[in-house]
Amino acid sequence: MKAVVVTKSGFEIADVPKPTVGPEQVLVKVRACGLNRADLGVLAGGAHGNVGGVGAIPGIEWAGEVVEVGARVRGFKPGDRVMCSGSSGYAEYAVADWGRVMDIPNPSMSFAQAVTLPIAIQTMHNAIVTVGELRKGETVLVQGASSGVGLMAMQIAKLMGAKTVIGTSTTAERRAQLTKFGADVAIDNSDPQWPQRAIEANGGKGVDLIIDQLSGPFGTQNLEACAILGRIVNVGRMAGRFAEFDFDLHALKRIKYTGVTFRTRSVEEVRSITSLALGDLGAHLESGKLALPIDSTFAFADIGQAFERMRTNKHFGKIVATLD
Repeated sequence: MKAVVVTKSGFEIADVPKPTVGPEQVLVKVRACGLNRADLGVLAGGAHGNVGGVGAIPGIEWAGEVVEVGARVRGFKPGDRVMCSGSSGYAEYAVADWGRVMDIPNPSMSFAQAVTLPIAIQTMHNAIVTVGELRKGETVLVQGASSGVGLMAMQIAKLMGAKTVIGTSTTAERRAQLTKFGADVAIDNSDPQWPQRAIEANGGKGVDLIIDQLSGPFGTQNLEACAILGRIVNVGRMAGRFAEFDFDLHALKRIKYTGVTFRTRSVEEVRSITSLALGDLGAHLESGKLALPIDSTFAFADIGQAFERMRTNKHFGKIVATLD
């Protein structure tokens, strides 16, 4: 089969063996792949979980048709249209643990539309509801809100009872679009005074829950924007892994600061995350109320152009590669 394979100089589309299905896995004929920043790190020679280095196949999100299921898999059968998360998805065939496989919500949804959903749904339901402990009537701020997962975070926050949702972006054009995806307030986080604007958006109290995809220099600013007894969930490090941090402000406001990643979670934990997300959001996915925009679509043979589009950081929504 054809797959994207990491090389010393970048990547190539090469012929590799078709994967075999394990007893608790589902083999899928891939029809669409979703691009995620973690994949760019693997392509640059880094690692994401246990995937990395020369010969690795990146890709943590795909959609397609079930070809085969393992002996202990229940609930899926050949021919089912599914969307998945996992590893080695930039290929004509990919395997996923059954707990990371979801039925495509309705028959009219294309594979390209479906592939925008798995990572965003799993990551942000967990960050907002389970780890972030969102309570109805609270204020939520999403850092990096114009990314696919950021747009999903704002929608989930609204559906799960947030009173006020704040989205941040440094680009005026993107900020103008955030209200279509759940934002009540859009803030330019390149403005040094943005924490004060966030505080004012919640009547001077500060933000109850911050979903941070940026980190780096935004760490202490998030503390400034946060309410006393607020929570910050560290989801991503797009602005950097290291920065100064005001520990006294952290203590003064008694802020709960939690980091999350799928890389160190067990199979059982991820299965639970998926199940909980579908329990809360399944009906909204089926109705189409929860959806993400597709920024651009590329043929699998042109996936290098898709990677370059993501590197420019000018996209709004998801970048997709199709194998149809």
